[in-house]
Amino acid sequence: MAPVPSVNTPSPDTSPDSPASTVAPTPGVPESDPRAPHVVVVGGGPGGYEAALVARRLGARVTVVERQGLGGAAVLTDVVPSKTLIATAEWFTTAEQGPELGVRGDAPAGERRDLVDLKAVNARVLALADAQSRDIHARLEREGVAVVAGTGRLDGPSRVLVEDASGATTSLDADTVLLAVGATPRTLPTAVPDGERILTWTQLYRLTELPERLIVVGSGVTGAEFAGAYQALGSQVVLVSSRDRVLPGEDMDAAELLEGVFRSRGMTVMSRSRAASAERTADGVAVTLSDGRVVEGSHVLIAVGAVPSTTGLGLEEAGVRLSASGHVEVDRVSRTSVPGVYAAGDCTGVLPLASVAATQGRTAMAHALGDAVAPLKLGRVAANIFTAPEIATVGLSEAKLRERGYRYVTTTLPLARNPRAKMLSMRDGFVKLFAHPDAGVVLGGVVVAPRASELIFPITLAVAHRLTVDDVADSFTVYPSLSGSIAEAARVLHGQSGPNATD
Repeated sequence: MAPVPSVNTPSPDTSPDSPASTVAPTPGVPESDPRAPHVVVVGGGPGGYEAALVARRLGARVTVVERQGLGGAAVLTDVVPSKTLIATAEWFTTAEQGPELGVRGDAPAGERRDLVDLKAVNARVLALADAQSRDIHARLEREGVAVVAGTGRLDGPSRVLVEDASGATTSLDADTVLLAVGATPRTLPTAVPDGERILTWTQLYRLTELPERLIVVGSGVTGAEFAGAYQALGSQVVLVSSRDRVLPGEDMDAAELLEGVFRSRGMTVMSRSRAASAERTADGVAVTLSDGRVVEGSHVLIAVGAVPSTTGLGLEEAGVRLSASGHVEVDRVSRTSVPGVYAAGDCTGVLPLASVAATQGRTAMAHALGDAVAPLKLGRVAANIFTAPEIATVGLSEAKLRERGYRYVTTTLPLARNPRAKMLSMRDGFVKLFAHPDAGVVLGGVVVAPRASELIFPITLAVAHRLTVDDVADSFTVYPSLSGSIAEAARVLHGQSGPNATD
């Protein structure tokens, strides 16, 4: 994920993945000046707390209003918990290669349930999320940010009303307001979550026993990630997809490979099957499809997207323009339709990524407080899907290149050809690059591999800095290494142009 460059980039301890407690307080932070502009941030997720840190360093007085806990959904119910659960599941995915490597001890998929203490797994997941939230809170306080617990809503463009848990309301006057209120899981009126058998992804961590048969409704990123994780942990998994394939918005080759991996591991993937309803049965759930078929299981996860948390916050009354979907409309420096009011994160509908939210928040404060600012460039954003194997992307996708009529050349190298992959018994995956046929500039890339989230970074640098395939090919890589396939793919593209280009 590629943040906009800024001289005020906060220390990495505030990211959703890394603890802040190991980093010393930032020296030279100015004391609050009562005459300084007052920034009120509504929402303490990545977009909110990153914005708060930048605003403090630019000399503003800053108040963050958060009702759930610092870090927001990204830390408490989404990114940190889900990736911690997936990391646990990866132990089994890795162990599957044991017999081939000459190592005994892996439990067959049907016997893994007895090895997983889901209560302990989820306790660790929630403890890590809570610790990260407290670290962020402590960091903001060290930086001189005031944190107010409660629900914030606009009372006009320059005032925020905060309602605390007791119902008492206080008023905060603001020179600048940043809305970072996030989003919540979308539900179906015919499949109302009960937190026990019919679940959203925020409720999964309440489970104390591994689902025997988990039905996952929705084959986007969230559905695919949880389906893969629970299958690896030992649950029988049925993935219900209303589209032709899983991950319909991702690179087609990557999505088809992952679906094949899912099926080979015993997952049932039901394509072109739309869920109409879900209801409790005597000992589980029954999901009825739109064609009348009924799928039975012990639990069902509803993973059909998210809706912005913008209702009832006084946004439209204050003049803040919302889209038809309820998202706050912003420009590339995070401005809303109201001067002095900015927005960042999932409530904007730009890209539902923590890194994008953080970048939007930093950009908003730099713009509002007169610092140098670079508008958000979505073409440089790297993203990752934490399945096994992972799918990482950056730059223009092949679908987007074709849609826009761009000329490009491309090559795909299977991971199985890589010597390091052979040593680790990795077969499923590839590296794909897209480049301009004449200039040779790298336009985008896809990596499908274990830890693809780490491998995508050199391609991200190439896209961000308009490097050519020759620049990438001429850079040294370690032998043997998975990253060697990236340089090799660039060498394959050397000199391809004219009749070799794909229209």
